[in-house]
Amino acid sequence: MSLSRRKFLLTSAAAATAALAGPAAWGAGSLPAIESASGTGRSVRHRLRVETRSIEVNGRAATMFGLRQPDGARGLVLDPGERFLVELDNGLKEPTIVHWHGQSPPSDQDGVSEFGVPVLQPGERRAYDFVARPGTHWMHSHHGLQLQQLLAAPLIVRTSDEVRADAQEVTIFLEDFLFRDPAEVMAALQKPAPAKMSGKAEMKGMDMSGMNMSGMDMSRHKPAMKMDLNDVDFDAYLANDRTLDDPEVIRVERGGRVRLRIINGAASTNFHVDLGALKGTVAAVDGDAVQPVAGSRFGLAMAQRIDILVDVPKGAGMWPILAVREGERQQTGIILATAGMHVRKVSGLAIKPTGAVNFDQELRLSALEPLAARPVDAAFMLMLTGSMQPYSWGINGKDWDNRDTLKVRAGQRVAVTFHNTTMMSHPMHLHGHHFQVIAFNGKAFQGTLRDTVQVPPMAKVTIAFDADNPGRWLMHCHNEYHQAAGMMTEVAYV
Repeated sequence: MSLSRRKFLLTSAAAATAALAGPAAWGAGSLPAIESASGTGRSVRHRLRVETRSIEVNGRAATMFGLRQPDGARGLVLDPGERFLVELDNGLKEPTIVHWHGQSPPSDQDGVSEFGVPVLQPGERRAYDFVARPGTHWMHSHHGLQLQQLLAAPLIVRTSDEVRADAQEVTIFLEDFLFRDPAEVMAALQKPAPAKMSGKAEMKGMDMSGMNMSGMDMSRHKPAMKMDLNDVDFDAYLANDRTLDDPEVIRVERGGRVRLRIINGAASTNFHVDLGALKGTVAAVDGDAVQPVAGSRFGLAMAQRIDILVDVPKGAGMWPILAVREGERQQTGIILATAGMHVRKVSGLAIKPTGAVNFDQELRLSALEPLAARPVDAAFMLMLTGSMQPYSWGINGKDWDNRDTLKVRAGQRVAVTFHNTTMMSHPMHLHGHHFQVIAFNGKAFQGTLRDTVQVPPMAKVTIAFDADNPGRWLMHCHNEYHQAAGMMTEVAYV
């Protein structure tokens, strides 16, 4: 049966959404979500539930957390002009709180508990109402190590231009996965190393579960002065809850256009996005439009998002969209394939290890609508400090309890320089604002707008933002283990 392009795209989008959905698990008295007509701007109240769910990873069942709508769909998609009107239910047996990453709500709706907003207790419901910021964003727990337990989901706010473009939209949500309790992994990371190691016999007694020792020169039994790429060895890497043993297959139209919305929702992993034989054009990062940049391989740090436009070849075929772990061979992803095309198996290991996600790509990106030119009113230097051994991370050598607060006034243009003094990169995230990346190692450039910027080892990255959202806002490394260890401070309006 012949389908119009519009109907084909709508059918494909529905299939993609269904692939992310699971069985609904809502309690008695729950209300169904109300859907709005596309592009009407009509605001409706949506329902989201934090709950436990079962997934299968490489043939093994696992109980994880999740964020779903009443119909089982993971996350939320809002129409152009629609307000963020959400009722959030906590269906867990433990407290939680959800941060709307990439949004700029009033500070008391940001989804953090550090500034007096209580966490949601089991069975509690809370309402949110604010102007939604367009773009590819996400939502995740900001309580304990729940993000590592997959308490996260996409949050897409479409624009009128995207609706008119009539491209097929495919969301790819990347995560790193543990069968183990993340609290045990954190404890292993923080376990002091023996005072002396004289050989293999002594190493045998060390508990290194969950630790990645690639940054250690074990031939000399002391840290090597080289970049540490990863803290944790994970059991799997997921794209839309699945590995490449059983990937999601998205059927695409021959000669059609696809908008890939790729979200790095991993707790502690950077990825290289590999389009393989396809060529793509970056349209946005962190939900903010950029001047077009073409390529087939793109870096994506923790918490960052990238929108890539891809033109599908006119012939039949299958095209894996892969995410390869930084510094390693492990990979995950989804498959784009034309109707009726047989999908062959794709290995979970790349041919060779990748390198580091560096700053070269960032230097090529520029905002489609940059900040207005004006002088800086307040400037700050933040030293990113810490090490793998002892496992301690901070800002200016201080943890959260002893933090140096960045005090700003409404209306100021604020510049912050992150000086990374460590051998690990740090994805630095500012809540409630989007900033422009304006300098690298002291050299100015007109970069893109973001809410999370990757700061390479021993480098300086400067950002600028307008203080236009009064309140108290977290600023932290989005590696969940670094954040838990102390790499977090706040921006406070005075």
